[in-house]
Amino acid sequence: MRHLSFACFTALALSAGPLAAQCGGDFPGFIDGLKTEAVAAGHDPATVDAFFRSARQDPAVLRADRAQGVFQRPFVDFSRRLISQNRIDRGRQNASRHGAVFDRIEAQYGVSRGVLLAFWAFETDYGAVQGDFNTLNALVTLAHDCRRPELFRPQVLAALELYEHGDFDPATTTGAWAGEIGMVQMLPGDILENGVDGDGDGHVLLKQSAADALMSGGKLLSGLGWRAGEPWIEEVTVPEGLDWSLSGPGKPRPSRDWQAMGVVARDGQMADLPASLILPQGRNGPAFLAYPNFDVYFEWNQSFVYVMTAAYFATRLEGAPIYQAGNPDPGLSGEQMKVLQQKLAARGHDVGGIDGILGAGTRAAVQAEQARLGMPADAWPTVGLLNAL
Repeated sequence: MRHLSFACFTALALSAGPLAAQCGGDFPGFIDGLKTEAVAAGHDPATVDAFFRSARQDPAVLRADRAQGVFQRPFVDFSRRLISQNRIDRGRQNASRHGAVFDRIEAQYGVSRGVLLAFWAFETDYGAVQGDFNTLNALVTLAHDCRRPELFRPQVLAALELYEHGDFDPATTTGAWAGEIGMVQMLPGDILENGVDGDGDGHVLLKQSAADALMSGGKLLSGLGWRAGEPWIEEVTVPEGLDWSLSGPGKPRPSRDWQAMGVVARDGQMADLPASLILPQGRNGPAFLAYPNFDVYFEWNQSFVYVMTAAYFATRLEGAPIYQAGNPDPGLSGEQMKVLQQKLAARGHDVGGIDGILGAGTRAAVQAEQARLGMPADAWPTVGLLNAL
């Protein structure tokens, strides 16, 4: 059910050499190619043989990769499914239980505890559900598959390096279908780059150690540009007569400009920072100002609805009230969304694929067509827009 995390999208940077482009064909031959690449990179041949000895193709990984329909749900529905009172209570209990670790993270990396608690909750239910896919098999399966081999092949070699450190067992290490490991679900390459031995035992074990996992997550976010001491989103109320075309991710304005247009912080005072107005379900639904730290969320996960929910949940864990859901106009079904995307693509818009998911490209295209048709340009697709097109 998960969308690919940040690590999957940064793996491109690890890819190098002509072998990295190989995929498909005979699977044993593919494994032999990986072994040749590993030895050429300086790894001991006996260690390489031992690492790949148990590697197998896993068809269940490919089925999971093709079936991520949960991200078709709108924000209100999606967030209500993921956020429960039980998760809030357990989050606050974990904040207290691991208070010393969170204090270290805030001091070293500037990442607020609610942010990591929300990821911890959504990725693995605070470590309880970390995935039961064999990680090596998941990585070699996705590297062999020709859909995105450049993302996954480097991760196989990163797992080999973790194996050499004593922090990965190719036969028994398990995690998510996309090869992510541990309580906050990081790919091997990111563990190598951002792994922190939070409990001081000499190893980075994100499956077993909450301190390792949380410290590593904090370091990762800091490296992605998290700005210490700054908010990420804030719920607001918006006036009816607002120019809706000004809304949307990536359209920051000084917060004082939003205030001058009648946008009001619901709880507290707006931060004196540039902010974009986010309307997850259009002008009649919830409304948030998104500050610079919000952009970092998209480096962790590129699903808009996941990012919006994780960012909001982080504020709830730190005391924000339940958002005002409003009365959003009915949205489109998955099939209707695909039809809309086809119509938008035919008009020259880049919607990022006909997948039925309201991603950034589809939202921008919807907003452009709403403006062209003289409709409120709030980027929320409706049957009225579909019919108008």
